[in-house]
Amino acid sequence: MSAANRARPGRLLSLLLILTIATLSWTFWPGTTQEARLGLDLRGGTQVILTPELAPGAEGTLTEDQINQTVEIIRQRVNGFGVAEAEVTVQGSGANAAIVVTVPGVNPEGITNLLKQTARLDFRAVLAAGTGIDVTTPSASPGASASPTPLPQPTELPIQAATADELFDQYLSLNCLSPGLLQGGRADDPTKYMLTCSKEGFEKFVLAPAFITGDQVADSQATLPQQGAGGWMVTLDFDSAGATKLSEASNSLSRLPSPQNRFGIVLDGLVVSAPFFSEPILGGKAQIEGSFKAEEAQQLSQVLRYGALPVTLNIAESTSISPTLGQDQLSAGLLAGAIGLGLVVLYLIIYYRALGFVAVFSLIVAAAFLWLYIVALGRTIGFTLTLAGIAGAIVAIGITADSFVVYFERIRDEIRDGKSLRVATELAWVRARRTLLAADFVSLLAAFVLYSLSVGSVRGFAFTLGLTTLIDVFVAFWFTHPLVTYFGKSKWAETGGILTGVSRKRLTSGSAILSGSDKK
Repeated sequence: MSAANRARPGRLLSLLLILTIATLSWTFWPGTTQEARLGLDLRGGTQVILTPELAPGAEGTLTEDQINQTVEIIRQRVNGFGVAEAEVTVQGSGANAAIVVTVPGVNPEGITNLLKQTARLDFRAVLAAGTGIDVTTPSASPGASASPTPLPQPTELPIQAATADELFDQYLSLNCLSPGLLQGGRADDPTKYMLTCSKEGFEKFVLAPAFITGDQVADSQATLPQQGAGGWMVTLDFDSAGATKLSEASNSLSRLPSPQNRFGIVLDGLVVSAPFFSEPILGGKAQIEGSFKAEEAQQLSQVLRYGALPVTLNIAESTSISPTLGQDQLSAGLLAGAIGLGLVVLYLIIYYRALGFVAVFSLIVAAAFLWLYIVALGRTIGFTLTLAGIAGAIVAIGITADSFVVYFERIRDEIRDGKSLRVATELAWVRARRTLLAADFVSLLAAFVLYSLSVGSVRGFAFTLGLTTLIDVFVAFWFTHPLVTYFGKSKWAETGGILTGVSRKRLTSGSAILSGSDKK
């Protein structure tokens, strides 16, 4: 009786009510997205898993900086397609890192080939520079047309030619903010002239052939001036060949007026920075000064180090699916879940009668919480529901139902031992919760290991399995147990009718039959 006296089901139900209100407020907060984020396999699109490696001949090991820079390059390429909700994420680290690129919607033509290309870094002298939007006359255009005729906007950058004269007409008409231009990714020829834009699209450039390539950069660091005056700057160290070329280029360019004294640092076909030479640079060491913030200087330094040790990208997996097929898969997954849930409900009601309805209500509450968290987590941390995630939720139905079976069978065992229903429900809970927690811990451990070691859709399965298992725990403690406690206190349940599912006559008669067979 002491266990029964300690039970406070009303307090537990109140806690569940508070949690429900908080979850509803979080999920349906005004002005926020109130739909679940569907994965690639449910809404259609393309997913590519890339494994980065050091290029042949490069020394050392793959670093986090190189991986981060690679992700930024890929994100620039993907964003250039103009699709909504494209994602670029890193799974794992170091030699085991994988870059997962997800582009929803119809499969963009050539996206796989675009993503696997290695970005090229080079330094090019600026022949002309202007705003990326307006049509302007270049500062130095020896072969420019007297009256420029607008040309059709290009579909991709950079544009290259054997001479600068071939590029000036297109330069005048170029609008760098045209959709799709700033994705980069095209392999460029360092021996040809180039027409391109800054990566933000604010400037456009005609550039001379490269005078230094990325493999001639030995090191790069973001630093503050030693005297403490001025802003952040980026220091560069070149190898012997790069130092010689830098000396020659800086000696000639520093004597020219702006913008011809500038040089473009081109990565992945786009200009990431265009500083100027104020004087010749000797000794193979250079400084890029400007109104850099700390983060901007670090990013530029990372770009230059990345060029010194280029990374190649191998396609480990590429998946394409149409939106129609994705909708069919979603419908099939939901139908499978409904059938599985229906069979579980049918079994619980037939076998446990009134207690079965408690289990059904618990399943409904667990399903409602699961959906609310899927919506809320999709908006806050980017959780995406995939077909594998639906499979994880279906598997979790069995885990949740198993918790009810363990609890209800413990109640029946206590009644067979002669306990009243009220005492049986509490004593059964004390014993059943240990089994419940042990089983759920194993499921959580499996989900954690799967999530940590896997990539792609398997992680969605693991995350959904873990989330559903956690929901199962608090629903069992804060909803199922309090309802069963109230059930055990009810006079109708104490009568032990056949519809209660805890008929003492039926349970003890079964035990008597079993005992008789044992004696024989």
